[in-house]
Amino acid sequence: MARSYSQRAREQLNATSADDIMLVLLEIRHPQLAVPVRVVNDTQNIVVEGNEFIACAFDVTLPDDSDNQVPQARLEIDNIGRELTQWLEQSGGGAGATCRFIQVMRSTPNLIEYDITLDLTGLSMDQTKVSGTLGYVDFLNQPAVTVYYRPETAPALF
Repeated sequence: MARSYSQRAREQLNATSADDIMLVLLEIRHPQLAVPVRVVNDTQNIVVEGNEFIACAFDVTLPDDSDNQVPQARLEIDNIGRELTQWLEQSGGGAGATCRFIQVMRSTPNLIEYDITLDLTGLSMDQTKVSGTLGYVDFLNQPAVTVYYRPETAPALF
């Protein structure tokens, strides 16, 4: 899952003093949300794909490019409003939520440089931060059945 940035984006990412910045946008979707939450990690709002992303500070560790593991990201949002904590309490910790990360250059917001959607799991909250782990549910390593035939579960078979 290698990232393929445009030539302009690679130049700006490798520049010592870049004149254009790479923005990280976050879109949170959940069945209980009528409208997805859309924020950008910047000081100015931006419109991408016809949707306005509101400026909000958050920390994100995007998944690495390793092909041998399930991609995982880490998200931390400042706990600055009662709306976020109320939604987390009502939704059972955000169960069933998905987060979409988009990277764009400020000068070319219609050119999406990176786009990934991950499931939100492992949510924790304290007075200052709301943190969560993002990734995919590993269905391939889960047991196929809920009950195994063992001497303690099916003694008549043994």
